Amino acid sequence: MSPDYFQARISREIWDGKYRFRERGDIRDATIEDSWQRIARALAAAEPSDADGWRRRFYDVLSGFRFLPGGRIQAGAGTGHRVTLFNCFVMGTIHDSLDGIFDALKEGALTMQQGGGIGYDFSTLRPRGDIAQSVGMVASGPVSFMQIWDAMCGTILSAGARRGAMMAVLRCDHPDIEAFVEAKRNPDQLRHFNLSVLVSDDFMRAVRTGAPWPLVFPVRPGEDAAGSDTVERLWPGAEAPRPCRIYRRVSARELWDKIMQATYDYAEPGVIFIDRVNSMNNLWYRERLNATNPCGEIPLPPYGACDLGSINLTQFVAAPFTDHAELDLHAIGDVVEVATRMLDNVVDISRFPIQQQELTERSERRIGLGFTGLADALIMLGVRYGSAPSLALAAEVMRTICHRAYRTSIALAREKGPFPWLERERYLQGAFVGSLPEDIRDGIRRYGIRNSHLTAVAPTGTISLLANNVSSGLEPVYALEYRRTLRTVGGSTESHAVADYAYRLFQRNFGDAPLPSAFVTAAKIPPTVQLDVQAALQPFVDNAISKTINVPVDYSFEQFRLLYDYAYDKGLKGCTTFRPNPVTGAVLVGQEEELPSIHCCSLEREAD
Repeated sequence: MSPDYFQARISREIWDGKYRFRERGDIRDATIEDSWQRIARALAAAEPSDADGWRRRFYDVLSGFRFLPGGRIQAGAGTGHRVTLFNCFVMGTIHDSLDGIFDALKEGALTMQQGGGIGYDFSTLRPRGDIAQSVGMVASGPVSFMQIWDAMCGTILSAGARRGAMMAVLRCDHPDIEAFVEAKRNPDQLRHFNLSVLVSDDFMRAVRTGAPWPLVFPVRPGEDAAGSDTVERLWPGAEAPRPCRIYRRVSARELWDKIMQATYDYAEPGVIFIDRVNSMNNLWYRERLNATNPCGEIPLPPYGACDLGSINLTQFVAAPFTDHAELDLHAIGDVVEVATRMLDNVVDISRFPIQQQELTERSERRIGLGFTGLADALIMLGVRYGSAPSLALAAEVMRTICHRAYRTSIALAREKGPFPWLERERYLQGAFVGSLPEDIRDGIRRYGIRNSHLTAVAPTGTISLLANNVSSGLEPVYALEYRRTLRTVGGSTESHAVADYAYRLFQRNFGDAPLPSAFVTAAKIPPTVQLDVQAALQPFVDNAISKTINVPVDYSFEQFRLLYDYAYDKGLKGCTTFRPNPVTGAVLVGQEEELPSIHCCSLEREAD
């Protein structure tokens, strides 16, 4: 008799509603083991030899939720359905014309129809009040066009497609930046979007020196800019800096305070330190990144895709809650080798909603391998989240994943060939690649590498709940017990009592014994300490990290404002916070209460 891998009803419901294979209403996956076999068989089909051997290896790491591929992989692999196996995409540059805008809208709709979340940079759209010279019309600005995307997303959802997730970003020097920052103050506006501001190093310097900050937009071809106050800026859609007209100058510090006040009041927008993202990009020599996927863990070029998977750290803790508890880093490394190969195979077997996405992803072969369950694993090891030992251990885990993934990708390049857009010497000059051990750099120089990027830490909200509610990604445990609402296969909603994985395991092993001091929830962990955990991982993440910093309701604005300075100084690529507020909700942790819809990591805001 097969074991029952589900310890909670909600986990079984997640599988049944989101990942179980049905064909015209008929159930094809009788058990979760059937789902794992289906996924393993589909991914092994990409192997040129010994496909059955690789199927067994793939099944082995899936079994028991040791490795959790992204939700689109789990739902779509081996079904024959016309869906993508990629969770999210960054869409192409939006051209500043009505044709360009609606072409981009159509591409987004097609991508969401197949189950992909989407990210856009709206900076290419001219500011509100500008005159479109060719037709003599007044531009309505990027925020107004975002409303159309929001309606499109809601319409596709109402037609029965999987829920949508979208990211909208805008440059900090766009003339409509203030309207963008305020766009979600109304709780009924842009509910399908996450918003983030692209913050440059120049802007941060201007904030700290109190300098004025120019808000600009490119001079259009054929437009006479004589007599205008202009500056040169590298703008999305252009390979070289373009002359940009200065519309007005504002105080950088006052604009920064507006951004901070908005996210303090209603948890958006987030901040992306875009120059740092680009300075650490492995493909610095051929692309500029201007947007991310909906939860921010994968900055992508136009038409880039994210191919995600997470190692469940709770399954590698021996003798939990004892003095002999230990994390098996060697076993984690072994799973990394298999998981890297699996995610690489996803590139070959997946469908793509539009052709440009296929070209980009198969030329870069970018993947994002990370982990989930960090907080629960630390509790099981008796290590308090945010303590010095926890930072060292988290860094060691991410180092293991990163270095083993890079070595595996080099071996895959020897076996199957490097990614097509690799230019070895220029790739080796990248800042992140330059930080890797010498044997890895030598291997890339000799054999190339199969994947342009390899690591990311995703929010993993849905797949962590599937795996019996392990703590999500690198997030602290939010609450030991709470209630969660889930949408069923039939479209109705059900409320479930949910307990944290480590908490439930301790109760099963030790009954009503007092909880060890390592049992700590997010409300007890200072925001700066949460940023320290994120910073401990960053040196080993070539994509990015999705982390929502939980902030107490009584945290002062001045303290809050300093968090973003702290994140910038710690070398992070971005920062997202959640403070309870009237727009987004309050922090509720009681067993009879619901968890709030956090900025990027709730089930309703993640492209699972």
